[in-house]
Amino acid sequence: MIASPPSNSSTSCTLQLLHLEDCVADHKLLRHCLRQAGIVCNIHWTDNLQDFTTEVSTKVFDAVIADYYLPGFTALDAWQALQQQAQARDTPFILLSGAIGETAAVEAIQQGLADYVLKDAIVRLPHVLARALEMAETRRAKAQALQDLEASRAQLAALTEHLQTSIEQERAGIAREIHDDIGGALTAVKFDVSWMVRNAHNATGVAEHGQAALEMLQHALGASQRIMMNLRPPVLDQGLVAAVHWLTQNFSQRTQLPVHWVCQNPQMQVPAALQVVAYRTAQEALTNISKHAQATKVSVELACDADFLTLEVRDDGCGISATAREKSKAFGLRGLAERARTVGGWLDISSQPGAGTSIIVSLPLAGSDCQGDELDPRCTV
Repeated sequence: MIASPPSNSSTSCTLQLLHLEDCVADHKLLRHCLRQAGIVCNIHWTDNLQDFTTEVSTKVFDAVIADYYLPGFTALDAWQALQQQAQARDTPFILLSGAIGETAAVEAIQQGLADYVLKDAIVRLPHVLARALEMAETRRAKAQALQDLEASRAQLAALTEHLQTSIEQERAGIAREIHDDIGGALTAVKFDVSWMVRNAHNATGVAEHGQAALEMLQHALGASQRIMMNLRPPVLDQGLVAAVHWLTQNFSQRTQLPVHWVCQNPQMQVPAALQVVAYRTAQEALTNISKHAQATKVSVELACDADFLTLEVRDDGCGISATAREKSKAFGLRGLAERARTVGGWLDISSQPGAGTSIIVSLPLAGSDCQGDELDPRCTV
């Protein structure tokens, strides 16, 4: 009695099978076996390698069932012919043969054939076929999932790059607006109020009010300048080296921490997109040091060769634990890593509790010109 195969979505519709067999009786037995098992299928039959190659190159089959020894070739030759067809490489290939020997069976399975069934045990074929179809469907689903995941990652990277570019453009636009409109207006008011202060000797209280207004306007001017610096520091227009050096000086003045500044190529020419990534990385790293590190000294090193731009920010503070780095709200470091990925780079964080932290961003220059005098000026800010 032939048992029905396990329930499988692949066997719920008409299967297209290719049977490679030179014995008519064995082919009829195969048909009877599958029909008795309730498998609905169209079985294409061939007994030579040329017709087999033509079939697999012009039609799509759900599975191939083949005898091992055939006139002038073996099933392994048919398997190799099947692998030459890109659309058929994942088609399950099942051996249905007599005693071919353990060595030949193992070799066949090692080459990628789905399974091996003895003709004397043909009752197992429906189950083997159902399992092979299920495994093939699983492989296809996995491959499709990986392909979709890769496409999603590419889309996410493209979106992130677009957002970062838009953000930087928006920041530059806001900085210009503040400078041209707010800064210009406040400067004009400042001149007017200054005139009032100088020419209001005989009006009681005018000078005092004018002086208060001057102080308020001066505060507003300072605030607008601070906003512009945070949005996009004008020093970035002078190049990455000047911008990062200014950042270290500003950090040292605010925190009273000594910063060891090293630049191996002060004349480096870096694409604008990489400048922004490196600058924001240094800015975020120094901000984290001032907030959390409890450091006594800091080192910032900027280097550029023919292939990579590298920035390292290192401190001797309390370090970052693995738990803290994996927190769901640790957006700062994740944002730096994602920003680096948008330009094809990567971020490395090396830290141990009590042993300080080193943050390194490496950005590929991708053929950009990064040349200059090979100098190594070192200073302590």
